[in-house]
Amino acid sequence: MFERFTKDARTVVEGAAAHADRVGAEQVDETHVLLALLDRDGSRGSFALAALGLSGERRERVVGDLAEARRKGGLSRADEEALSGLGIDVAAIVSRVEETHGEGALARDGGRRSRGRRPFGRGAKELLTQTLRIALAHKDRAIGDEHLLLALTARPGVPAEVLADHGVTYDGIVRVLYGDGGAAKAG
Repeated sequence: MFERFTKDARTVVEGAAAHADRVGAEQVDETHVLLALLDRDGSRGSFALAALGLSGERRERVVGDLAEARRKGGLSRADEEALSGLGIDVAAIVSRVEETHGEGALARDGGRRSRGRRPFGRGAKELLTQTLRIALAHKDRAIGDEHLLLALTARPGVPAEVLADHGVTYDGIVRVLYGDGGAAKAG
């Protein structure tokens, strides 16, 4: 599959691994892929983000929102709301954990650091599979960073939720990239 990736898509995958390395994560996850996409300029994915108003300060807010989700152990807002419905106050738990173990304790990956390449976690692997499906659904021969962005917004989880909070949705990206005639969504 990687032979079909454009230079921009490969750069995002490499950037995701670098983001995982910087935070000491054992595996690359979908959030690392989004962070790498946000680093890009001059690509189709970055064009779509900018066209939907996600640049400059708004881009930095997305990075901050991703960091906040990581601080909560990677819980999405939907996860937090579900736990709240069970009477569990995530903010209180995070606060108590941080009192005992230090700020950002739930964001850490156990302090372990692996050597060499970081493997892609299950969610990130599924994201790459979704990326291929989306490219095929749009009849695109090569897989670009825009397909990674589309896949992130098509999957449930923190990256899609944070992007949607900032006005970036699957349908919006499709409109920017393909116009009204490209609404194919691979599931």
